[in-house]
Amino acid sequence: MDRGMPGSTSRGRLTVDVRHQGGSAVVTPEGELDHHTAHLLTEALERALAEGGSRLVVDCAGLEFCDSTGLNVLLGARLKAEAAGGGVHLAGMRPVVSRVFEITGAGAVFTLHDDLDAALTDVAEA
Repeated sequence: MDRGMPGSTSRGRLTVDVRHQGGSAVVTPEGELDHHTAHLLTEALERALAEGGSRLVVDCAGLEFCDSTGLNVLLGARLKAEAAGGGVHLAGMRPVVSRVFEITGAGAVFTLHDDLDAALTDVAEA
């Protein structure tokens, strides 16, 4: 499933791509985010933060599943991004993924967007 793209990491069930657009780092996980694959997203988010991308946009449109481990990865990234003066915006969550955020109440601590374009527009205006 590795697409061979620069900034792309793959481990079977999850692929994570990182690119920069405007003043934001766009992180795109695709596949299943769980305790077996969460380290791939952690590494990508840490790399994006280390490269000065304290404004993170996570394009969740390709996520087919997210468990509590994946949620914890995103919560940790949010704390680090906010400490650096930025934030984490989540875009395009499928109902199966957004359900985890609804059940736990975590949706209240993130800025949620219908799609990537809306997230990038919002981040650029901030």
